[in-house]
Amino acid sequence: MDTEQRRTISRAYFSKDRLAEHHFRSFNAFLERGMQEVVDEKATIETDIGDKEGQEPVWVELGDVRVVTPRVREADGSEELLYPQEARLRNITYAAPVFMEMAIVKGGEEEEERVVDQTETKIGRMPIMVGSQKCNIAGFSEKELIDIGEDPADPGGYFIVNGSERVLMTSEDLAPNKILAEYDTKYGDEVQVAKTFSQRRGYRALVLTERTRDGLLEVSFPSVSGSVNFVTLVRALGLESDEEIVHRVSDDPEIVKFMLENLEAADVQTTEEAIEKLGKRVASGQGKNYQLKRANYVIDRYLLPHLHEEGVDEEEVRINKAYYLCRMAEACFELALDRRESDDKDHYANKRLKVSGDLMRDLFRTALNKLARDVKYQLERANMRNRQLSVSTVVRSDVLTERLEHPLATGNWVGGRSGVSQLVDRTDFMGVLSHLRRLRSPLSRSQPHFEARDLHATQWGRICPSETPEGPNCGLVKNFAQAMELSQNIEDAQNLKQSLADMGVQGIPGIESIETQQPADD
Repeated sequence: MDTEQRRTISRAYFSKDRLAEHHFRSFNAFLERGMQEVVDEKATIETDIGDKEGQEPVWVELGDVRVVTPRVREADGSEELLYPQEARLRNITYAAPVFMEMAIVKGGEEEEERVVDQTETKIGRMPIMVGSQKCNIAGFSEKELIDIGEDPADPGGYFIVNGSERVLMTSEDLAPNKILAEYDTKYGDEVQVAKTFSQRRGYRALVLTERTRDGLLEVSFPSVSGSVNFVTLVRALGLESDEEIVHRVSDDPEIVKFMLENLEAADVQTTEEAIEKLGKRVASGQGKNYQLKRANYVIDRYLLPHLHEEGVDEEEVRINKAYYLCRMAEACFELALDRRESDDKDHYANKRLKVSGDLMRDLFRTALNKLARDVKYQLERANMRNRQLSVSTVVRSDVLTERLEHPLATGNWVGGRSGVSQLVDRTDFMGVLSHLRRLRSPLSRSQPHFEARDLHATQWGRICPSETPEGPNCGLVKNFAQAMELSQNIEDAQNLKQSLADMGVQGIPGIESIETQQPADD
């Protein structure tokens, strides 16, 4: 390939707004699917109305959500289309109204359910990314952009909040729902740890399976202080027999020997005993019934939440959790026997990037929860005063708007992260492009983290080897390579599972393979 051909390919690659493409794709996916998925997760807003005798229960059902294009409300009450340049000059937020179908439903188990009021109402305003599919200048020609005062060469990919241009920084994080095995740094090679960041619907729980110096396995997870014996926890989840527990970990003779040591040290033999023992840990000093209830709640809610599936039986979910813990135990033993190497946290296969759409999804989830709490309060207050219950009077749109705009304006994101949104670097055009393609690590810049700052071989072709700041941020703030393209992760677990089942993979929860579904020939 000669120089001229290379130039032609390079021009074609960079001519079509490719430099901020990852921001657009991610944010557009959030508007198309992400918002509705968050609303579907919430589904209903429960209230305390009906707790007293003689009152009918009342709740709110949430339906379809939609976003229009950015508008501005003028002093005379009229709404006009808003363009980015006008938002910059008038120091206002480039945001679009969000509408959602809501229905107030009355009725209980005895009475027939009936809808009191159903309507599509404005629930707030969503800041819109400049250049995204809901932006008012999307699809404009160069001449049309110049006519309304826009720069045709501007790449977009940022938000305008109170007149300031804010870009969301792509965040680097360890891959969720993936087992990583390593040695405990405090004890060297003596203690092996398998960990997974179990993530579901914005909730992230760190589950650790540790093989201590005396060879016993212990598991720690949120809401339980200290660690729980591995065999006790697996039995609480429904794997009772010694043979089944050992078989699920491994059939390797050396690993079986390690497991027999663990089974000899176990002080519970049945599922009931295991749940009782766990109950004493999570609710010590309480009544036995409360202890059992609390223990069941903890293992269903906080232990490996990513294995929960809608429509899958609770017992099946618990068995899947037990199998997953057995796989973590096997990883610890393999590490102890030098059958595998310690997982490299800096390997790019063990990392995931959170782009604008993922960050906005986290923000929208917390904003919707806040709105739900406010709607519940307003409904209960209206009911106490014997007022007519209607959607338009119980929804205060400022609640959602404030929760969406304030983090974008300050950079203080949900989960205690700061510096997530930053002022666009307008020093020059290259500065803007560099800022849009920047990514940051969640690690503290005050710590050495030598390995995390190093250039890793797996960054080849993905991360620029030279563009990083000097000083404390060196190696923690990085930039994408020039021709890098970020793949979009579209989670459709059901289709993937079905495809695997069709290929003959067995033991997939909730799905049987086609071979087992079809009746056998006589």
